[in-house]
Amino acid sequence: MLRRKVHATATTSLSRYSSTTTTTHGRHFQYLQCSKLPTLYFQRSLPRLPIPLLDNTCQRFLAAVQPLLSPSELGHTQQVLTQFREGIGMELHAKLKDIDDRNKHTSYISQPWFDMYLSDRAPLPLNYNPLLVMKSDIRPEYQEQIVRTTNLIISSLRFWRSLQNNLLEPEVYHMNPKKSDTASYRRWMKVAPKALATYASYAFKAFPLDMSQYHRLFGTSRIPRLGKDELVHAPESKHILVMRRGHMYAVNVLDSSGFIESPSVIMGRLKAVLQLDGQREAAEVPLGVLTSAQRDEWAKARAHLVKSSHNADILHREVDASLFCVCLDTPEDGVFQEENQVPLLKHLLGGKATNRWFDKSISLLISADGTASVHFEHSWGDGVAVLRYFNEVYKDTLELPFVSTDSPHTPADGDTGNVRAINFDIDNQTKSSVEEAFAKNSAVMNSLEMNLLKYPRINKKTCKQYGLSPDSIIQLSFQLAYRQAFNKYVGTYESCSTSAFRHGRTETMRPCSTATQAFCEAVLKPESSKPSANELRSMIDKCSKMHGQLTKEAAMGQGFDRHLFALRHVAQLEGVQQPDLYETEAYKRINHNIISTSTLGSDALLAGSFGPVVKDGLGIGYSIQNDFAGAIVTTYKDLADGKVFINSLESAFNKIYNIIEQSSTK
Repeated sequence: MLRRKVHATATTSLSRYSSTTTTTHGRHFQYLQCSKLPTLYFQRSLPRLPIPLLDNTCQRFLAAVQPLLSPSELGHTQQVLTQFREGIGMELHAKLKDIDDRNKHTSYISQPWFDMYLSDRAPLPLNYNPLLVMKSDIRPEYQEQIVRTTNLIISSLRFWRSLQNNLLEPEVYHMNPKKSDTASYRRWMKVAPKALATYASYAFKAFPLDMSQYHRLFGTSRIPRLGKDELVHAPESKHILVMRRGHMYAVNVLDSSGFIESPSVIMGRLKAVLQLDGQREAAEVPLGVLTSAQRDEWAKARAHLVKSSHNADILHREVDASLFCVCLDTPEDGVFQEENQVPLLKHLLGGKATNRWFDKSISLLISADGTASVHFEHSWGDGVAVLRYFNEVYKDTLELPFVSTDSPHTPADGDTGNVRAINFDIDNQTKSSVEEAFAKNSAVMNSLEMNLLKYPRINKKTCKQYGLSPDSIIQLSFQLAYRQAFNKYVGTYESCSTSAFRHGRTETMRPCSTATQAFCEAVLKPESSKPSANELRSMIDKCSKMHGQLTKEAAMGQGFDRHLFALRHVAQLEGVQQPDLYETEAYKRINHNIISTSTLGSDALLAGSFGPVVKDGLGIGYSIQNDFAGAIVTTYKDLADGKVFINSLESAFNKIYNIIEQSSTK
């Protein structure tokens, strides 16, 4: 893999990479990586996602719902589950196995999961599209908005071209990178039979991951249709979509041969966008707002919009087919403030939607101060592919950015062939649709509350010091926080990737367990009857062990959520009446995910956020950094109290930290 060394200034890089056509067409500029192993080297040999045994799924489901049910509810669930396992469940399981056997090229969950995403009619912002905010570049000459945008665009294109040409490093999870992420490992893999390459990699404790989603990272759009959306893909596109104050521009970033344009040319074209945009008022009818609407409403509005052949042509050619979207925000949209992050995070997560196109697979949001974020549509893929892109691009822009504030640019004023203002024919009906979508999105965003916590005493260092699993400690803290704040246990969702399998997606890990319940009840006992610190520490270790086991099962395709989901999907396909199991309070309660959590381990991540998945729920984006544990909690006003939860979470952290510290000193 070719990596570039850090240079003092971008002026040096500009002279190296854009002085001649030969240089900009060279591998060092055109590709982010030049892997010795082809990108999809392991894809053919990846194992298939297993369908769990029906008995195991039923046992795991029963264990997961136990903390959420009363004794009588649990007894009823056991009866229904037994009937399901011995009756209709067996029939559906057999049909699912048969379908899976006839589709060996994919996984049993892939198509149903796509259908689930694309059929949901809920608006994309808050309900589906997550937000990832990059750490800033501490060097002012690279943080300026257009400079950072230029560098991010170039690095994104370098990533894309590496992927297209099979030069991007295969996605491999290395248990011990010092031993397996080496030239020697790659030499052995290169001589391994391709049909067995994945299994050969296992010998190095290196686990190849599915990369089938990667091709949709760029050039992909979700198109609204009545009842069910569709994904369209334009891999040969040469331009990106740039948005500014609700106006839309198509900007060519690849030349006619598919090579990345020089840094000075790309920066010049972005500056031309600013100049064009400065010559007119903000968009009176910002069409991007329509992508925030309920999907059927947007489908109807789009169907009307494309009755005009002009609109149909430019919407398909310039918007849908763009490689990705770049949203240049203004100072009025907000800048990052460490002491008050909420206003900008809310704006980036959903905001007014006037300067967004939520249907693009990837959108780069660049605030006026250079704060950079990735906003992505979720139906096409999961966090593994997006996080790889996010990390690689961030690292690339830090190691050797191609432009700085001192870099010259190639003027593109009047170059309407490469910088094209996208202007639609808008009638009163479309204007009314935009106004309605704007009002509805504003109402939802106004009802969204966001609360943050940074807790310094629990971090990567303390977890390592005390031999703790960071994720299990955080998840245990969520359970304790909710129990002491609201006096109950609720459905809790933690996503776990199954990308170790061909066309794997995700499985649900259920952090609310009998072990976490026992610990929470013990901690909240009166002091006179509370177990000792050592006893409580033992309970923490038991929680951690169970959490690790559940995580391992989920990652190996041995959870229960996706299996039950697929069995219900088969029943729908076969026209079979929905089994009683899916009508039980147990099934409804565990799938009403009041606590929905997600974490992305990344040194590039400044913040991550998403909306609650149910109206009375909490959307918790969390991470453990080197110096703190952090959580961003979203809730809907008057339906859930995020502030109470955050205060309780700090108390829970304190209790757990004190137990750990006290038990280690005795």
